Amino acid sequence: MVEQQLPADFLNVCKTSYFPLARYLLTKKQALARPLIIGINGAQGTGKSTLAALLQCMLERGAHWRCANLSIDDLYLTRAQRNQLGLSVHPLLKTRGVPGTHDVQLGVSLINDLLHAQTSRAVALPRFDKARDDRKPVEEWSQQAVPVDIIILEGWCVGAVAQPASQLATPVNDLEATEDCEGQWRRYVNLQLAEHYQPLFDQFDFLIMLKAPSMEAVEEWRWLQEQKLIAKSHGTGQGLMTQAQVKRFIQHYERLTRYILEEMPGRADLVFHLNDNHHIEKATGSLTTGMRL
Repeated sequence: MVEQQLPADFLNVCKTSYFPLARYLLTKKQALARPLIIGINGAQGTGKSTLAALLQCMLERGAHWRCANLSIDDLYLTRAQRNQLGLSVHPLLKTRGVPGTHDVQLGVSLINDLLHAQTSRAVALPRFDKARDDRKPVEEWSQQAVPVDIIILEGWCVGAVAQPASQLATPVNDLEATEDCEGQWRRYVNLQLAEHYQPLFDQFDFLIMLKAPSMEAVEEWRWLQEQKLIAKSHGTGQGLMTQAQVKRFIQHYERLTRYILEEMPGRADLVFHLNDNHHIEKATGSLTTGMRL
């Protein structure tokens, strides 16, 4: 809790929501002869990384099962690759985040390696340095011991589906209106999500969503997240943002975030509905019956 800078009442959230989820996942894993694959979706600042880390801790310590914890952020293309996309497709693709700025095939290969890995070697997991806005060198990647029992992939667009093309015509914010006035960027992003991301997301046994109450809350929480990064770097990290920069940065994510908030709750296996204070107001989805929430 100290490492994640969590409030004191977070323990109650664990007892009422996250512990029952971990117990349910244990029962489901016992019925499988392969690793259980879990996707966790949540907008910036919702706590998806915290939930993933907590599930890993509970499952490893409580059941002595080995977990691989992956973030879609660690699949970002390198800064050089994104700069090239910015030149060849659209300047907005220089900014990390949206579908089209991840190495999805790397993600598919990683999960395949984890599913079929032998005990004779470890699997290297990529890591992205947000302060440098670049992927870490291979020698700094994490080494995941294998075989694993649980695979967790978390991220803001994890499990997302493409918007209907008819919804792309009207800009959703100033960034789209002024820097993507012809819609080339958002059409490219939507196409990438439709054609390349689904093979990765289709591997999930369960999709869990942390649903933010509004886009305004997402912006506020993302700024809080940036302040934590600034504190960790003691103000020296390159690539860290001011509040005004965070506001612009969030606009890259706004279109798909709004669509996810509208569309995903109806099909996710479990949705934790958050209020403005980050508290879980309710849980919905098919898993709530098995979890007895």
